[in-house]
Amino acid sequence: MTTAQAAPLAGIRVLEIGNFMAGPFCAMQLADLGADVIKVENPDGGDAVRNTGPFLEGESSNFIRLNRNKRSLAIDLKHDTGKELFRKLAVRADIVVENLRPGTMRALGLDYPVLSALNPRLIYVAASGWGQDGPYAAHAGLDIMAQAMSGLMSITGEEGRPPVKAGVPMCDLACALYGALGAVSALHARERTGRGQLIDVSLLEAGVSFAVWESGEYFGAGKIPRRHGSAHQATAPYQALRSADGYFVAGATTPKTWVAFCKELAIEALIDDPRFAQPHQRHANLAELLPLIEAVTVTKSSREWVDALQAAGVPCEMLQDFGQVFNDPHLLARNYFADVPHATLGPVRVNGSPMRFSDTPVHMHRAGPMLGEDTAAVLRELGLTADEIASLGERGIVASPGVPA
Repeated sequence: MTTAQAAPLAGIRVLEIGNFMAGPFCAMQLADLGADVIKVENPDGGDAVRNTGPFLEGESSNFIRLNRNKRSLAIDLKHDTGKELFRKLAVRADIVVENLRPGTMRALGLDYPVLSALNPRLIYVAASGWGQDGPYAAHAGLDIMAQAMSGLMSITGEEGRPPVKAGVPMCDLACALYGALGAVSALHARERTGRGQLIDVSLLEAGVSFAVWESGEYFGAGKIPRRHGSAHQATAPYQALRSADGYFVAGATTPKTWVAFCKELAIEALIDDPRFAQPHQRHANLAELLPLIEAVTVTKSSREWVDALQAAGVPCEMLQDFGQVFNDPHLLARNYFADVPHATLGPVRVNGSPMRFSDTPVHMHRAGPMLGEDTAAVLRELGLTADEIASLGERGIVASPGVPA
């Protein structure tokens, strides 16, 4: 048996200037992988997610989960001393992650050209709505805007109904994951070149990158993709199906599973029906096929159908709400969730990481920090004395639970 080693990014230092989702979620991935992530926040309130409910003894439940494994440094980057302290931190850092509007870091004198001149090995991840250049660069870039402009909202929901976005901020989260992947790749490249680099990732392009089936349809057939509800873009049946007590999902798209599906539903006549012989024909004639299927599936509960179809070898599952997901026996058996300590709240349950390493596991060691919780510790690491730190607090340049504001 192999002995577990340190986390994959142990020894890597990251500075995060993040707000809301893309920057913080990106840096959280790096923190989960073992990097020392210092979250740099404005002393006056910090990350805006701190103000989102529900609240636990004054701490945002969302924030402490989105910012696990990080340290919080509350420092005023508009003040010359705050900027100088950040530059000193950047000299010691491996990665900077920021998701401010393009031009903001340049206005602060803390953009990639400035920091890379001080530390040529620095990797700088800039996440934004639209990218660092181009006609849209100066526009506000929230997830819903990227979902709209990327085409995702045009194919989400039911045909003929108002547009809807994905239930989670997909463009934000995907941009963050591309940023984390880019950062890790740049670390590998740095081993060869000795130099860091700028990584420009955007919500818009992250959203468009998901259009795999849609690009095939448009570039291959000249068709503009449309909404299909829960159904697949190109094959059927592959969607949510109505049952006696709600819905379940099934995907009977291969010859073998289609036959098994029809037999289990006792609709064998459809197997040789020329309208439904092939997956693309079933998809083209879904308006005729779906009522024939659901006339049968509404006669039993979702659990009954899932059990029967799985026994017949047909891919299918229950449609769970998050109350069920967060208590799912499979996830619990795999120890997906983790209980991590918080400075004032005690143990806090958080989502785990989907990345499972056999030798260098992901570590979950703390919930998201209180604003400025680690200010004094980080500044001491820069060589500042207790008196100097206290003076910065008195002047309003830094804040910490242990530093006077």
